[in-house]
Amino acid sequence: MSNANISPLITLLQWTSRSDWEANKAYLLKAFEEVKASNAAACTSGPHLVILPEAFARFGAGEAAQGKFAEELEHGPVQDFIADCCRRFNFWILAGTIAVRGGERYAAASLLFNADGELAARYDKIHLFDASVNDNTKSYRESAFTKPGNKLVVVETPFGKIGLAVCYDLRFPEMFRALRKMGAQLITLPSAFTKVTGEAHWQPLLQARAIENQVYLLAPNQTGTHDDGRETWGCSMVVDPWGKIVATLGSEPGFISFTPNFEELEQLRGRMPVQQHNQFEVTFLND
Repeated sequence: MSNANISPLITLLQWTSRSDWEANKAYLLKAFEEVKASNAAACTSGPHLVILPEAFARFGAGEAAQGKFAEELEHGPVQDFIADCCRRFNFWILAGTIAVRGGERYAAASLLFNADGELAARYDKIHLFDASVNDNTKSYRESAFTKPGNKLVVVETPFGKIGLAVCYDLRFPEMFRALRKMGAQLITLPSAFTKVTGEAHWQPLLQARAIENQVYLLAPNQTGTHDDGRETWGCSMVVDPWGKIVATLGSEPGFISFTPNFEELEQLRGRMPVQQHNQFEVTFLND
């Protein structure tokens, strides 16, 4: 799809997701209404994409609980709700991650729905967070319940060519290089970065991936203290291809909106053709 003659608007949502879907559903309805109202003029002049954080539907009840409520692809209360909201508000919605059934372990699937409520793209989180962190949770073993993905995804949309990534993927620059090589102009990163790792690494990693690949980095994050005591960093952020922070939030719930400038992006890539100068090939180990 062409980027000409449209004014795409992109919004990132940040809040403290609860372990109860009904509570998160109520929050989302209110937030969608506020986003629509605050961007009324922009919403009528072009398409609108809303990006939700990782594990937005249920967070804070443990990884095993995610599997208990895992849905079949394109079926289930969470996906039905997101599809209905797309049609109601005329939004495209990137549903951060949803637990999708896939055998003994579920997939952490980042699902993109268009304004007609149709599934436009699916990316299953590849890099799973198995790490020890000096926080309230101490040890994270995401792979115990989550099946890693094995496919990179770049999708053409009215908002440009979007590469899909999730949270811990941010620490693997080769993946972002591969997404850029596949044509990505923007890369989405729905996240639940911990408070400890977020304070240390969130902003510099986002800026590095944006600068290295000359892309927009769109990173909505969970924030605050969740039902199980886990703490997330917030600071949802849009970083432009030069590494400039276009918009950001603090630790409070809220949203930020922006319109990407593809003319400036292409001019930057023309002045500094990093992609053409790169002398190293990227290999996906699961190929």
